[in-house]
Amino acid sequence: MSNRAFSMSWKQLLSSQRLGKDQKKKSEDGRSPFQQDYDRIVFSSAFRRLQDKTQVFPLASSDYVRTRLTHSLEASCVARSLGNLAGVHICKHHKVDDIVSSDIGAILAAAALAHDIGNPPLGHSGEDSIRHWFANSRVAASFKKTHKMQLTKAQLADITHYEGNAQGFRVLTRLQMPDNPGGMQLTSATLAAFVKYPVESSCVGQKKIPFSKKFNFFQSEKEYFAMVAANTGLIRLSSDGAWARHPLAFLVEAADDICYTIVDFEDGHSLKQITYAEIKDLFIKIIGDLDLQRLSEMSDNQRRVEFLRACCLGTLIKQLNECFIEHETDILCGKLTKSLTELIPAAETLKKIKTRSVNDVYQYRPSVEIEVAGFELTSGLLDVFVESIEEYSAKRNNASPRSRKLLCLLPDQFKKTDADPYQRLLGILDFICGMTDSYAVSLYKKIKGISLPGQ
Repeated sequence: MSNRAFSMSWKQLLSSQRLGKDQKKKSEDGRSPFQQDYDRIVFSSAFRRLQDKTQVFPLASSDYVRTRLTHSLEASCVARSLGNLAGVHICKHHKVDDIVSSDIGAILAAAALAHDIGNPPLGHSGEDSIRHWFANSRVAASFKKTHKMQLTKAQLADITHYEGNAQGFRVLTRLQMPDNPGGMQLTSATLAAFVKYPVESSCVGQKKIPFSKKFNFFQSEKEYFAMVAANTGLIRLSSDGAWARHPLAFLVEAADDICYTIVDFEDGHSLKQITYAEIKDLFIKIIGDLDLQRLSEMSDNQRRVEFLRACCLGTLIKQLNECFIEHETDILCGKLTKSLTELIPAAETLKKIKTRSVNDVYQYRPSVEIEVAGFELTSGLLDVFVESIEEYSAKRNNASPRSRKLLCLLPDQFKKTDADPYQRLLGILDFICGMTDSYAVSLYKKIKGISLPGQ
């Protein structure tokens, strides 16, 4: 099925065809379909809940460090800059009717804005906690044993390798605006740029398939992604659910990558995990020429760090744009198998910053304590709700009072008692992954009797 010699076409890659709609809607004067995508994401409840979801430091007492919301906004700004720069090149060298460079910036801004929209509560270990539950919980074992004839290998792989990226695609195409076919009905270009891992879960870890470290759509949304891939002309790599990346997905990934690398390091300094001297040394290695006199005139180290961070991001945006243009031919043919941040002059310094963050910033003790507790919290919530919905689906009115009471806490859109086991489980995961950090903690404490309403 691989067609790696084929080159994707920018004209088709920038498709404004909306998922779930038969025809393209004519653009409104002054407001492109891609700008509309951005607005739809901003006004969605799933995006709003990112204000109380962890970026690095769960339930942080400081109001300075980033949340998923502020990180997403920052990544979106960087992505827009990358898109505008790439757009100048694309519009100059390719036939892209009715597309201007700012349209490509808008596609990237929207895709990056949504890149974390499916992440579970309580930090980076949220997805790990769901995978851990499915592998180790007594309730999960019973679920798998009871339904072993009804669950396909691909469906099992969806939960075994559970991914916030796939949950994000599900949020955009099904859970938000659920009465519409295609959910939010975003443009195909924005959805394709959003997908960094255009493979299904059964392809995870296959070395012959590039970017298969993770996956980006569940079996429940596989048909939707196939539509997006067809609309944008992505190269099909295999018959079992793998495509080449949309070229703009490289830039979305890069925007996220440099934001969390540089900005998490800045947050580490704010929480006194990283010294100013180390920040200055590593950031200046990326920036190169810098007005040290201006730096010395600033009143304190916090302002100096903010200045260095801004210069750093500006330098990285320039390097990434040059790298994207240099490798454009391989990207369009689906041949580039490395991220752009691995190929720019600053790659080694970025690697050093990431290593330092992994060893120290991400191991900040209060955060680790909360993330460890998050495993227990996620497992606890999954156990009680999965057990209850399974019992009710099997016994109906003969289900225990406990199960019936617990299901009263489950919003109707997640209470899929008449669905097949796979859809029932996805419904519970939708409920839990959509929670904010504070709500997840509060609900867990109430269900476990640790605290009661009004106390």
